Amino acid sequence: MPIHHTIWKVGDNPAPLSRSRLVSEQKLEEMIVRDPNILPSEWMLVGRQEITAHGGRIDLLALAPDGSLVLIELKRERTPREIVAQALDYASWVESLTPDKIAQIYQRFSGGGDLDAAFRAHFGVVLDEDTLNESHQIVIVAAELDAASERIIAYLNEREIAINALFFQVFQNGDEQLLSRAWLIDPGKTQVNAASVPKVKGEKEPWNGEFYVSFGGDRSWDEAREYGFVSAGGGAWYSQTLKVLAPGDRIWVKIPGTGFVGVGRVTEAVRPAHEFMVNTPSGERPATEVLKNAAAYKRNADDPDKSEYFVRVQWLDSIPQAKAVNEVGLFGNQNTVCQPSTPKWRHTVERLKTYFRKWDKPAGQ
Repeated sequence: MPIHHTIWKVGDNPAPLSRSRLVSEQKLEEMIVRDPNILPSEWMLVGRQEITAHGGRIDLLALAPDGSLVLIELKRERTPREIVAQALDYASWVESLTPDKIAQIYQRFSGGGDLDAAFRAHFGVVLDEDTLNESHQIVIVAAELDAASERIIAYLNEREIAINALFFQVFQNGDEQLLSRAWLIDPGKTQVNAASVPKVKGEKEPWNGEFYVSFGGDRSWDEAREYGFVSAGGGAWYSQTLKVLAPGDRIWVKIPGTGFVGVGRVTEAVRPAHEFMVNTPSGERPATEVLKNAAAYKRNADDPDKSEYFVRVQWLDSIPQAKAVNEVGLFGNQNTVCQPSTPKWRHTVERLKTYFRKWDKPAGQ
């Protein structure tokens, strides 16, 4: 069903704002270029009105922190199902983009800028050319989708095609216009789909049921081992994939650039920092008081997009960071959680089982 919002004026006599519309798709595009936070704030815009090899024109192109591409199509009104087919056609071109082509697209967009330097400035990490455009996702931004488009997008997502719709609606408040937004599908699911499917054709195989978890940044692995958790770091892009984890799931944890450090079972669904408690010698205490980054967790606790999130884990087997397992050929990914469907992940899990011998220890032991 189409998503509709209503915004109410607060007062003794509350009244809904009247719906309005933008004058053009170009207006929405210009707003996003000036303030990309209208989209997920972690994305970095790299292209605009880029002409594909098939003659189409992509509205916006962005990079996510893991180097995956995001194709963004904008429609200011109701969007017919033909737009989904058009976006899929554009995606077939995006999939073929090489690092040098992406760098050229960014140069055109930025007026000669350097992609490596811009990526490092935006995300605080070095752009890895080997993982650039390993995956991609499609986002259709529209006021409304017809029912057929919604069914098609939902169908594709269930089959691990990373496509989503971001609805916006415009309201009139005197001389001002206000913009609201809502996702058709949880963006964490789309992100997991994008990260889980191998880029190389013919490599896909059924997912083995084992979850990959990246545990990096300034988080303390010693604390995670001691108190039994994984977390993502502030920012919705990093934390939203934690929502796919459920009690009973088995996770294999890697510190990026270091190696694999543990295997465990999830015991609780994701919780924001202000709800997460840890067991200490003096009893249960809030994570916002005990952990190394407690001050930052407390400062961002009321902002759902910046808050830290935690998933409680029973460690089956774990090792100190200094003894991390790191071999050539093991799987790695910058997304916090993914469900890899590639032979490389199957090989990785098989190898890790030789290091983490208690990987199948019964729960509670």
